[in-house]
Amino acid sequence: MSDRQGPVVIEIGDDAQASPAEAPPVPEPEAPEGRAMQRAAALAAARPSRLARWFWGLAAALLAAVLSVTAWDFATGLMDRQPILGWGVTVLFAAFVVVLLAIAVKEVAAFSRLARIDALHRAADTAHAEADLEGARRLVAQLEALYAGRAEAEWGRRRLAERKGEQFDAEALLGLAERELLAPLDARARAEVEAAARQVAAVTALVPLALADVVGALTANIRMIRRIAEIYGGRSGTLGSLRLLRAVFTHLVATGAVAVGDDLIHSVAGGSLLSRVSRRFGEGIVNGALTARVGVAAMEVCRPLPFRAVPAPSVSRLVHRALTGLFGKGAE
Repeated sequence: MSDRQGPVVIEIGDDAQASPAEAPPVPEPEAPEGRAMQRAAALAAARPSRLARWFWGLAAALLAAVLSVTAWDFATGLMDRQPILGWGVTVLFAAFVVVLLAIAVKEVAAFSRLARIDALHRAADTAHAEADLEGARRLVAQLEALYAGRAEAEWGRRRLAERKGEQFDAEALLGLAERELLAPLDARARAEVEAAARQVAAVTALVPLALADVVGALTANIRMIRRIAEIYGGRSGTLGSLRLLRAVFTHLVATGAVAVGDDLIHSVAGGSLLSRVSRRFGEGIVNGALTARVGVAAMEVCRPLPFRAVPAPSVSRLVHRALTGLFGKGAE
């Protein structure tokens, strides 16, 4: 063992002279992208191929035929063995068929209401483009009939009835109808959008399970779109809600709107900061902002009049109102 004392110098070559300034920078955390909402949009907007549609259609028809024959054989066989019990089961099957027919009628009525809203929207565009006063008056009469039984539109209908005779211009008449009839409904629709954005943000941030954020985002958006349609008078059934969801998401995907663009930088500015602490919270804010964007698109689709006299809701303002306080000041 050596008795040498003092510092020991170990030569490590020329790399010891490297400057700290030459060290590679610390990588920045990835900015949140709202992946749950993007996946939900891709699922909602995906259209099956013609072969897949034929497959599922034939499979459903075959399954219905098998179930019907099986049920009939079961009921007739039971009637041979126990007539009273067999007739009771037959009555249950008949009641079930009646319920199915009622559901089918409800779905057809829902599609009819959605078609009515679409027709009003197209008529408004035509009357505005052609300055058609008579067409605008017919449209206003249809709107009054549409909202005749709505308590929240009663005051607006009275105001519209008092002032519509003073309007001698199609644009002015439609603007009056938009302000008096649709402004209260717009406020309710904005509240639904804010609630959905808040729910999606919370689910994304707090639920760590794989695909749970996608399912939560898709469910919340379906519920939001259905409620917005009901607010504007186009109450939709199950199939109608899916049709609306596909229409809204197809439009957003086609325009590249289901992504974090420049118009959302202000809305999710806190998301980038919050993601340095927790990426899940950052993703939650971005998904909430994208849900608000979907909600605005749903309002434009479901509204019987396009936004003209009344400005369209601001995504930034909706996100600010929905998410302020949810993650501290993350949405400010």
